Amino acid sequence: MTRLPPSVPQSSVPAHVAIIMDGNGRWAQQRHQPRALGHRAGVRSVRKVLRAAHGAGVRYLTIFAFSQENWKRPELEVKLLMQLFVATLGREVASLNRNNVRIRFVGSREGFAPKLQDAMERAIDLTKDNTGLTLLVAVDYGGQWDIVQAARRVLAAGGEITTESLELQLDTRGVPPPDLLVRTGGEQRISNFMLWQLAYTELYFCDTLWPDFGDAEFARALEWFASRDRRFGRLPESA
Repeated sequence: MTRLPPSVPQSSVPAHVAIIMDGNGRWAQQRHQPRALGHRAGVRSVRKVLRAAHGAGVRYLTIFAFSQENWKRPELEVKLLMQLFVATLGREVASLNRNNVRIRFVGSREGFAPKLQDAMERAIDLTKDNTGLTLLVAVDYGGQWDIVQAARRVLAAGGEITTESLELQLDTRGVPPPDLLVRTGGEQRISNFMLWQLAYTELYFCDTLWPDFGDAEFARALEWFASRDRRFGRLPESA
């Protein structure tokens, strides 16, 4: 089990960490390998970070696995990503269940093959009663889509659109907003990810490509987060 860095008190550990896992393709290209190899290496980093988050006491971990914009990638790459997703679910879900991890998926599932949709449902059902870390996997997800579909649900129920009514219809309902967003790979944008939920999230960007991101890098992100003064619009106490 990963231990917290000495500089990070337990009280400063974020309850919810969200991650944009960027850099798989570039990692493979740097090694003159097909991009698919980078995606497979990225799965290993998910395992490492999941263990690190669990060991640190993080309660929710959200990973951006497949965006709505990712459908625009070459057809072969999308096909390989779907195959990897199915294989990873089949291989990992039993281990996650043994470790008391609850799995949720956020995003639209309509575009996925029935085999993948069935695998997702089995993972949800198997782990639904677990009480440890909740792993949210964002697939075919977009922040704009999430807000629009939430608004449609409110209107369909005859309700009034308010901050509270929208939050109750987001795909992440019941989960606190992320305290910390980590984006690997050197880019400094949120790429249509959890636009509503990230309103007061601390944003941590690093150059490390996702397949090289592990315990040490996760610890550095926690140290950075612990140094932040989160005021949520309030003045600092010394002001």
